[in-house]
Amino acid sequence: MTTSPPGSLQTLRNRLIDEIAIGDSASIERTLTPDDLQLLGIQSGAGVPPGPDAGQDVIAQGMWGGALVAAVLGTQLPGPGTQCRSQSLRFLRPIRVGDTLRVQVRVTARDAATRGLTLACVATDAAGSQVIAGTVEAQAPERRIAYDRSTLPEIRLALPGDAGLQRLLAHVRPLAAAPAAVVHPCDALSLGAALDARDAGLILPILVAPRARLEAVARETGRDLAGLRIEDVPHSHAAAERAAALAARGEAEILMKGSLHTDELMGAVLAAGAGLRTGRRVSHCFVMQAPAYPRPFIITDAAINIAPTLEEKADIVRNAIELARVIGVPTPRVAILAAVETVNPAMPATLDAAALCKMADRGQIAGAILDGPLAFDNAVSAAAARIKGIDSPVAGRADILVVPDLESGNMLAKQLEYMGDASSAGIALGARVPIVLLSRADSRESRIASCAIALMLAGHYRSHTP
Repeated sequence: MTTSPPGSLQTLRNRLIDEIAIGDSASIERTLTPDDLQLLGIQSGAGVPPGPDAGQDVIAQGMWGGALVAAVLGTQLPGPGTQCRSQSLRFLRPIRVGDTLRVQVRVTARDAATRGLTLACVATDAAGSQVIAGTVEAQAPERRIAYDRSTLPEIRLALPGDAGLQRLLAHVRPLAAAPAAVVHPCDALSLGAALDARDAGLILPILVAPRARLEAVARETGRDLAGLRIEDVPHSHAAAERAAALAARGEAEILMKGSLHTDELMGAVLAAGAGLRTGRRVSHCFVMQAPAYPRPFIITDAAINIAPTLEEKADIVRNAIELARVIGVPTPRVAILAAVETVNPAMPATLDAAALCKMADRGQIAGAILDGPLAFDNAVSAAAARIKGIDSPVAGRADILVVPDLESGNMLAKQLEYMGDASSAGIALGARVPIVLLSRADSRESRIASCAIALMLAGHYRSHTP
């Protein structure tokens, strides 16, 4: 069963009838808000319903769910160019403000000669109860259509929790797994992350750790280490040094942090004799997907450089541009963030932003469109930028958010993750190999996504030596 075809994470692509099989499915998730009710009332001519205070008692028109079905057909399966011939939907429960629906369509019949499809449609609420059920008759597109995901107005469709991960895994599926030195995976989380990434076909783990501790963790968690290469070292510091040596010799194309501190690993990577330094500053990127934004985006640097200088910020931007291009954004839009969108001599972040943009104008930073300073709202919301009179090719459409310092970046990323339901993956660039820096709080999906991005970078580095 498939969810979306491989291709750029930035691009919507349709599927022709020969690429669709019975059983294929796709879904979206959406929470009904008072704003949705107001929009429905305006569009239908039924008038604007009561405000948010009374919204819990207002029932949405059932065809709000039908519109979500159409959204799945038009964006995912089959995608752009799909013609919906008929819908037969039963509305089983009322839909109220605050209800979250997961709408799934599944192909039950196909006719290659007419490009006809029959799809079963089911919408369930947060408790798993069916709210809508029925079928749709549709015609698959006649020709290939692909276009960039655009920044939407303030009304947006949320992604299902694992849609970004599934799209990412589909994107890297053609790539062969890369050897990865997993540094001191001596707890259940880090060992499990390495083995999960192996099972997903992303890495060939080389476990660098004290063998006795590693085997004890495997026994406690029921994990099987048979067939895995183990580099036996006495402690975590030695594990970091051995892993760096493996990467320098080309035996490992990825470094993956286990149960040791980031400073300990990075100290070994950046040691003068390790052979892993390049001409760039090492920096960290969070690749994130939030329900309220139409495409993946990058936040940098939120994990390594505490208070970067202008020169260091230039390398942070260059690393992020390289990553964006590797994941399928040929000319990323880079927003240099500050608290305001005007240059203020009393605010160093605005001066750095202006200088970085001028460096891009002079060719010192290449391969992207830079603008700044931009406040966060102007960087991600076209409506906010329009209200403030900002005319910019980046405002409202940023692919990369460059933060002023680690503290602001770390807080932004974690707020998006924990309060904005964003999914994330983390990677460090600027060394000769990509470095997966995992946190104990990271979800399984985040760990696997981080390894998938590392695999893409490792493949890129084979032909583009850092």
